[in-house]
Amino acid sequence: MTLYPKLIMEALATVTYAGTKKNLVESGMVADTPAIAAPVAEGEPWKVKVVLEFPRDTDPFLKSTVKAAEAAIKYHCGKDVEVEIKTEFKSKPRPEVGKLLPQVKNIIAVSSGKGGVGKSTVSANLAIALARLGYKVGLLDCDIFGPSMPKMFHVEDERPYAVHVDGRDLICPIEAYGIKMLSIGFFVSPDTATLWRGGMATNALKQLIADADWGELDYFILDTPPGTSDIHLTLLQTLAITGAIIVSTPQQVALADARKGIDMYRNEKVNVPILGLVENMAWFTPAELPENRYYIFGKEGCKQLAEEMNVPLLAQIPLVQSICESGDSGEPAATSSETATGLAFINLAQAVVTVVNKRNRELPKTNIVGVKKG
Repeated sequence: MTLYPKLIMEALATVTYAGTKKNLVESGMVADTPAIAAPVAEGEPWKVKVVLEFPRDTDPFLKSTVKAAEAAIKYHCGKDVEVEIKTEFKSKPRPEVGKLLPQVKNIIAVSSGKGGVGKSTVSANLAIALARLGYKVGLLDCDIFGPSMPKMFHVEDERPYAVHVDGRDLICPIEAYGIKMLSIGFFVSPDTATLWRGGMATNALKQLIADADWGELDYFILDTPPGTSDIHLTLLQTLAITGAIIVSTPQQVALADARKGIDMYRNEKVNVPILGLVENMAWFTPAELPENRYYIFGKEGCKQLAEEMNVPLLAQIPLVQSICESGDSGEPAATSSETATGLAFINLAQAVVTVVNKRNRELPKTNIVGVKKG
């Protein structure tokens, strides 16, 4: 038996690559002429070496394709042939955890123990306010099952495209109001429920973090989902979070959940600094009576919690109808500092800058939470 490159190529032409629905040769995946080594002594096998080039290292068809190629060569050339298949990638592999987002200076998790307290509103307006202060800002909507940022920024119809950066194909974030933003809402139908298991959701989140062209940022705001879940653990295991901001309303039921949120970040295995609390819906002020304050959800509950937990109270945001209207219309309140709410978010951004600078001076960099195996 004599082997030659054409025979190997013919064998590879019988293997279909699921990514293109064409065979390996037609798909241009055979990176070089197959190398063949004849036996140097009687009884030794022929040796075949093939290099296959895949689009990326995370290709879901990689293992099955390699096995199929090896089986095809043995079928066409003899089962005793020794086959070595090496893989290369058109796109460089994703950087390992700990080396992600090297150009991002501060990563801020905006969190809440309870849903419905206005956490996404605070995240969006904080991001815009920081950008208005002259900082480079990114915003990631981490709520995979209930994304809201595309609606809040009136960019529901936008679709991120891919860009080639340093040998990798990356998602280009949508830009609005001077910030870079990504959300799973750009990739799924707004009218369809996202029925994903936890693993699918966390993998999607990792892609939005690691496979996006975030570039240089002063502040990367993470709008996390309510509660304490797989999403939060994934963030903690993927990124070294500079600090967390806890959002709550003054009412006791919300404050009880806010305590749980604080405890999650202060856990000895997590150890993410709490930058401070934001009391949202602190009071209601009617447009026709701008000097009046009505404490619908209780008075200064967050202020008392901040004192109890020994963390700063960063801001008290009033409940004003225009906040809801501006969010629904895609023009968040922080786009204008002429209103009381717009000014409140600018003040919040300034407070965040102050506490982040203090945290970076006085505390060491946060460690990424280790993944326990076994």
